[in-house]
Amino acid sequence: MTKRFLGTCYYPEHWPREQWADDARRMTELGLTWIRIGEFAWSRIEPNFGEFDFEWLDTAIETLGAAGLKVVLGTPTATPPRWMVDRHPDMLSIDENGDVRKFGSRRHYCFSHQGYRKESVRITAKLAERYGQNPHVAAWQTDNEFGCHDTTLSYSLAAQGQFRRWLENRYESPQALNEAWGNVFWSMEYDTFDQVELPNQTVTKSNPAHRMAFRRFSSDQVVSYNKLQVDEIKKHTDAPIAHNYMGRITEFDHFKVGDDLEISSWDSYPLGFLEDRIEETEEFKHAHSRQGHPDFQAFHHDIYRAVGNGRWWVMEQQPGPVNWAPYNPAPLPGMVRLWSWEALAHGAESVLYFRWRQAPFAQEQMHSGLLRPDSENAPAHHEALQVAKELQEIGDDDAVRADVGIVFDYESDWVTDILPQGDTNKYFDLVFDYYRAARKFGLSIDIVKPNATDLSDYKVVMLPGVATLSDELRAAIDKFDGVTIAGPQTNSKTNEFSIPVPLPPNLPGLDATIECVESLRPSEQPKVNGGGHVQRWLETLDTNANVAGELENGKAVVVRQSNMIYVAGWLDQVGLANLFKQVCTETDIAIEEMPASVRRRDTDGYKFYFNYGPTAQTISGHQVEPAGVHWEKR
Repeated sequence: MTKRFLGTCYYPEHWPREQWADDARRMTELGLTWIRIGEFAWSRIEPNFGEFDFEWLDTAIETLGAAGLKVVLGTPTATPPRWMVDRHPDMLSIDENGDVRKFGSRRHYCFSHQGYRKESVRITAKLAERYGQNPHVAAWQTDNEFGCHDTTLSYSLAAQGQFRRWLENRYESPQALNEAWGNVFWSMEYDTFDQVELPNQTVTKSNPAHRMAFRRFSSDQVVSYNKLQVDEIKKHTDAPIAHNYMGRITEFDHFKVGDDLEISSWDSYPLGFLEDRIEETEEFKHAHSRQGHPDFQAFHHDIYRAVGNGRWWVMEQQPGPVNWAPYNPAPLPGMVRLWSWEALAHGAESVLYFRWRQAPFAQEQMHSGLLRPDSENAPAHHEALQVAKELQEIGDDDAVRADVGIVFDYESDWVTDILPQGDTNKYFDLVFDYYRAARKFGLSIDIVKPNATDLSDYKVVMLPGVATLSDELRAAIDKFDGVTIAGPQTNSKTNEFSIPVPLPPNLPGLDATIECVESLRPSEQPKVNGGGHVQRWLETLDTNANVAGELENGKAVVVRQSNMIYVAGWLDQVGLANLFKQVCTETDIAIEEMPASVRRRDTDGYKFYFNYGPTAQTISGHQVEPAGVHWEKR
């Protein structure tokens, strides 16, 4: 059974030293266990190149540890100090327009800069040597929020040089690259790898295969950069290492980064994400402005449980208004408790609130914490205390193995970003639509990796929009005894971003070929017989499979052969609900239709219900208040 804890993010360098011991005492009284520190403190650890000041950090760690707290120590590489930029002026990343991303905030480095990579290894080694065996440092975090602020892709000279070497390793000859990319088109053929430039600032869109290669290269740069730090830390400690990912950051492959880590974590800001990263109607956002989207956090909980191979945390949990979204309301009373319990019900080992005390200065001074800037308790403080007490009552627990799995693939998101064939065609939104439609039936869901080799734990596996099926996943589907729901756009691209022959979807056991695809205007949503509509995307099939759903004009939109179902259009929530209900009945998956904005997640011991709605709802014979959580024994 998984032990579950609470914690917070703390910045001792922001506060008078005489305050540290009292902060530590109050943290333990609140019921906190984990304290993350250090991830932004490079200028205080190394004020000038080669001049280190560890005394303050030694004292901070000892003070926290003496109070019974466990430290997560972050490497400070997300905020290289000013002297670092003076030392390596070409380390700054370049955006797609060719503009330098200057010093003055954070994440101002290019992953490809070899000098900065060496500096990152150097500071990581210094920290690991000093604190690797410290009894109070019980976990580590690499860097901070890879990819945040659009920082995965850099168009610098350093990136260009490394990209050329990456291409040479992948293709071995310019002729092979030309063949793979179809460079005969528009006379784009290269004679040497050093002729290949980065795919930005072209007259019109550059070759999608070129852009895909650059996306893969850029992702690999994040993976290798993270591994440099992990390898250095592991020389000095057996403590687990995490990275804190962000919501809807898809520019690098999180699964590959996670392969080198023991813990996956993410930073959960439900109200900020509702305003900043979710496409919904203004009416929906108004109704959930103080609660967040009922499925967005859960979706990421499940993604990062998969990234961490079952072991994951929330490294930063929103405790009140944030400072970075278009609108920044305060959460309804009870929502911080709800968000915490939802993460725990999805299997989180720890939930850490960001931050302990609101800073009265600098860029995040309007971002709330568990304490106000004057050190009085902020509104979220009592909710964290309530969760801590409830954790003691409920005890240890584990997330259940779900009956339903959904494949999520970062490269497929790059495909629709590079060549969307329609403004609203976004892979992330497609998968999220399938996820939230299934959740409305009270289903717990697992995220499945795109290279999964065994699907036998599931009754139903969905793979909407997986652009290129890996050999491993294709073999796993072929021997899967459950029901597979694929499409639209599944298996629609080769590994080099061409249309494959045989034509898509070319799925095991399915006699169906896509003849034509079309992207639909928002005003054009053909009706589906039996309920629902097709939106955004529609395919025309040449098929001998059984028609399981059709449009009013008689055009097949859902076909089936044996246990393989293909959906040839982007069904809305009603259409998806009708399909899922039928499949769940067939596969003996128990469903419980949820009231509006109420969601369920099961653990080994309990059924949890979360009410994201603005009004009370009755579920399982109990009234769940707005921003309320109800649980009962399974």
